[in-house]
Formats: sequence, structure tokens, C-alpha cells
Amino acid sequence: MADTNTFLYQEIAESLRRRIAAGKLGPGDRLPPVRDLAEQWQCTPGTVSRAYRALADEGLVTARRGSGTHVAPNLLQPERPQWQWAALVNRAEQFLLEALSAGHTPPAAAAALSAAVSRWEALQQESQSEAAGHGPAAGEAPFRFAGSHDLAVDLLRRLLEEEAPTVHLSVEYAGSLGGLMALARGEADVAGAHLWDAASDSYNLPFVRRLFPGRRVALVTLVHRSLGLILPADNAQKVSALSELTAPGVRFVNRQTGSGTRVWLDARLEALDIDPATIAGYEREEATHTAVARAVHEGQATAGLGIHAAAAAYGLGFVGLARERYELVMSEQVRSTPPARALVKVIQSRRFREAVDALGGYDTAETGHERWV
Repeated sequence: MADTNTFLYQEIAESLRRRIAAGKLGPGDRLPPVRDLAEQWQCTPGTVSRAYRALADEGLVTARRGSGTHVAPNLLQPERPQWQWAALVNRAEQFLLEALSAGHTPPAAAAALSAAVSRWEALQQESQSEAAGHGPAAGEAPFRFAGSHDLAVDLLRRLLEEEAPTVHLSVEYAGSLGGLMALARGEADVAGAHLWDAASDSYNLPFVRRLFPGRRVALVTLVHRSLGLILPADNAQKVSALSELTAPGVRFVNRQTGSGTRVWLDARLEALDIDPATIAGYEREEATHTAVARAVHEGQATAGLGIHAAAAAYGLGFVGLARERYELVMSEQVRSTPPARALVKVIQSRRFREAVDALGGYDTAETGHERWV
């Protein structure tokens, strides 16, 4: 029973964190009474009290005898006192020590933190936002990324900030095609793409040649990744192929037009002679893989197309359908700049590869490999 309650209080705390992060519980709002929440979760009041204490230790809630537990009123303060920052670092260190004592490696812990932040950003529906306090210094121009969403990009951004603090990677998830178009217009310094060309059965090169005729362009392999169906953990509908998305009761969640995932899906549906109109939910679009996974996790859909790492971050089922090549694309001029050199150095580092491997669903054997067009 003790072990069960230990895990249950963490689940209760996590559910409340999500509600606070999503804005469903705002600063000053009162949390349910301990006994009411204990009845809802079918646990002891002590388990709920432990969850509340955990949230109080994190500064998310406050409690006063006789007035109940409330969401902390200062969650939206732009500046936090130094002691609060130190407390946050201490909690991160505590997580790291717990992960190491449980047999996990430091890269796996770093990957878990990155995946957690990605989940939180999906929950907030702010896939294009930057973490507070991580903007460029005054007068410092950011190194602009535009392109397809991937958890490895989120991880790259965070490791780059650690390894090269003077380089600020601004990230805009605009889909693979949107990223290449932004690069062609000079609105981005580097694009992230995994566009599959059915005619040549290859990734990215045909599109880069068409969009950048006569220009010398570098393609740096970020990862090879597993693309497939994201499904509930029990996969009660037994979905295992694209053809089964038309089955009664299946509710699909799609990626946006212009994303590499959508390009691949539409090409495969055409090859299989499947009318998209026969797939319930085909018209619902999400901008990131984590948003697709969250929709399945919350029961808004029973199937989605995305990467293995996003499914793993939510503890969902996954059926692999393709192995994709995700590359960073930049001009020869940009490739020679200090920010680009720092970026590629991180990609080629052992630390990055180990952290990406820990996310699950990736192959880093060619990570850092460059090819030129």
C-alpha cells in the first residue's frame, strides 16, 4: 500500500500541475478540499496532503489553516527572487539524483527534462514560444530556426544554450516546407526538414534542389527517426495500419498542411487509394508531434500520426510505419558563421547523441553527417 500511495500522490500532483499550466486553475484559485480529492482519487487523505505538500515545495500552491489550499498568487511575476531560483535548481538537482539512483544515466535524465518541457509547451499550445528568461541579450541577433517540429530540436536548443551561451536559437515550428520557404526568403538562418519525395524515395534533396537552384546548400543530419501511428496504450481498437484509420469509431488527429509528416501521409494515402474524407478527424490539424500525442492521451482522438519519441513522452502505444531522415538545411554562407559552427558542434557531440537516444525512437548513427547540394 505504501508503494501505491507513493506513486499515486505523484499522479495527483502531476494532474494539478497540468491544470495550473493549462490555466484551468489560476493564481489564487482554491484547490479541492483534501477529503473531496481523496474520495475522487479513491485514496487516503494523507496521500492528497502529500501531493499538496509537493506542490507547495515547488511554490505552486500555498496553504493556510482554515482557508484551504490555493494556487500561488505570484505565478505570473516576471522576476523571481534569487532564493526562488536557487530552490528551483535544487529541485532539478534532486530529480537528477533520484534518476541516477534509479539506474538512469545523466543523458537520459536530460532527455526526460527536455521531453517534459516539450509536453508542457504542447499543453500550453505555445510551440513557437521561448522559455522565459532565455531570450537574446539586448542588441544580440538570434540564430533563427524555422521548420518541422521534433523533440530533438527542443533538446538541441537547450544544450546549445549551455554549450554556447552567446548563441540564442530562436525556434519557429512552421513545418518542413514552411521552414525551407522561410530559408529561401531570408527569414530563417536554418531550416529543419524531413520531406519525403515519392518519385525518388528520398528525403529533402529533391526539394532543396528545386527551392535553391544554383545555390550551394549544406544539409546536416540531425536524426533518423521512427514515424508511425500514435495510439492509446491499450490500442483497444487494434489499429495497426493506415488502412484501418477508416474503421468505425476511429478518430484521427492530423498534422498541418506543409509539414513533412502531412506530405508523407497524403502520399501514402494516395498510393493506398484511400480517400482522406473517409478518415474521421483528418481535417483536425496540430502543429507539433507532442500536440498530436496529447490529443490521443486526453482521449480527444484514438489515433494520430507522429514520431515515436512523442508517443513515449506520454506513455502511449506506437506502431512504426517509416524511418525518416531529419536534416538541418543552411546556406554555405551561414554554415561558416560562429553560431552555425557552434550548432553543428553540439549536434556532433557525444552528449547530444546520448540524450537523443534516451528519448526513444531515434537512430543517431549518422547524426552530424553533412552533405552538400
